[in-house]
Amino acid sequence: MNPSDRKDAVNPFGKLTFLVVDDFENFRLSMRQMLRSCGADKIELVAHATPAIQYCTYNHVDVVLCDYNLGEGKNGQHVLEELRHKKLLKRSSLFLMVTAETSKEMVMGAREYQPDGYLTKPINRAMLEQRLGSLIKQRNALLPITREIDRENYPEAISLCLQTLPKQPRYKTWLMKTLGELYFMVGDLAHAQKVYDDVLNQRELSWARLGRCKVLLANRNFDQAVDGLKALIEKHPDYMEAYDLLAEGLQKQGRSAQAQQVLEKAAEHSPNALLRQKHLAELAGANQDIDTASQAWRQTVSLGTYSIHDNAEHYLSLAQSLSDLSEGDLDEEGAARSSEALSVLTKMEKRFDNDETIGLKSRIVQCRLHAGQGRHREAEKILTAVSSELESLEELPADMGLDFAKTLFRMGREDQAKRILGDLASRFDNDPDTLQKIENLLDEPVGFRQKLEARSMNRDGIKAFEAGDLDAAVEAFNKALAIVPDHAALNLNLVQVLMKQYDQNPEPALLAACQQRLDHLNKLPEQHRQHRRYLALTRKLKGLTA
Repeated sequence: MNPSDRKDAVNPFGKLTFLVVDDFENFRLSMRQMLRSCGADKIELVAHATPAIQYCTYNHVDVVLCDYNLGEGKNGQHVLEELRHKKLLKRSSLFLMVTAETSKEMVMGAREYQPDGYLTKPINRAMLEQRLGSLIKQRNALLPITREIDRENYPEAISLCLQTLPKQPRYKTWLMKTLGELYFMVGDLAHAQKVYDDVLNQRELSWARLGRCKVLLANRNFDQAVDGLKALIEKHPDYMEAYDLLAEGLQKQGRSAQAQQVLEKAAEHSPNALLRQKHLAELAGANQDIDTASQAWRQTVSLGTYSIHDNAEHYLSLAQSLSDLSEGDLDEEGAARSSEALSVLTKMEKRFDNDETIGLKSRIVQCRLHAGQGRHREAEKILTAVSSELESLEELPADMGLDFAKTLFRMGREDQAKRILGDLASRFDNDPDTLQKIENLLDEPVGFRQKLEARSMNRDGIKAFEAGDLDAAVEAFNKALAIVPDHAALNLNLVQVLMKQYDQNPEPALLAACQQRLDHLNKLPEQHRQHRRYLALTRKLKGLTA
């Protein structure tokens, strides 16, 4: 060992740079004094989140000691979140959350972004030296590996992990966990699973079980992964990453309702995770649970106030969900939701005034809100202005075009809405997600509550058909089609039932009704999922009438 290494071993604090973030000056000064007594020399003190993030932007920091409560504005969780998101902290840097608060909500929220440790106030020199000294010693021992990870040289990091394992047995847990993550990152799933299996054969560790389930999902072993994650959550109900992965697994199984329930439970345990609230909102919206979606969007917007993940789309999605809920509801609750949506849109326009499209997106939703509350004059006035603005755009973005088409349908401008959707379909013919949204809007260009009613009748019709009650099936499908006459699957469902009735009682009127329904779909786009079924039933009808 050379003299420099011996000096570092005796004084591990000496060469490191420290940043202390706390809004109380006396505590900052006290921490600096304690760090100096431990051998630290390079210590920066700041009072709030913004200067802390700014300092890390332009300076390398080895250790951040950040208080959770930093007064008005961002808290310690927001600082950690932003530093991680912007990659302003190297893998070798340490972030310790300092707090006098120990509430579950705080701890769970901060833990989402994986601080390296916690220090609970009051702090004395002995506690600081012991806790921080141990982390610094580990940091220094593993520095060659973390440097290669920071350089994204993952193969070399893997090689160093394997070399270090026999030399540093005390850090075996960190090395195995990192090794599993690295193998997964480079796509070597077989070696990643072997790492996790080796750990689990010796000891049941939650991170290893999670890692193994992650590999199973990547290998499309959905059932095994879901079962493993359910068992993991049962043993460790506060292990939030397991909830996120379980929801992902359930979605891949096509069980979106169960995935939503998992995220709802996770949000109860840890309500301050913005990205999870956003995922819940999106999933609930896809499940047509607009009440849950609006609540999750409301929480997402609230959490975004000081978050790096704040986004205008969160505000817009909240307003859109409130618009769906308030449409046609002229009672007090509907009026309150409409008013809230307008307020959210106003706030969005002020907060994101640097985006030229925000005002236009806002007015498209405002038009729907006014129409939904019977304020047709205001809605028409906004629609005229919006139409004029959209004409000046060189190309209509997909999200804006879809929302504008939705508004046009609500305003009774069906032909104009279909023209816009047709143009979008030709421009985005290689984008399956956009095509699916276009198809959904063409099939069900009605309000949220009407959609649910039509879908319920469709389910009733399918059940009646499966039970052999063809008359009840025809009645249910006709009721649903009265609400959504252009719905392709519903039209074809009715055609199928009518053909079945014809098999039992060959009346020409039944075939005429089939022809009427198929004629209604004669402009069905080729990319529509029901197009092949439409062609098959058209051929079958020709055979019956020949």
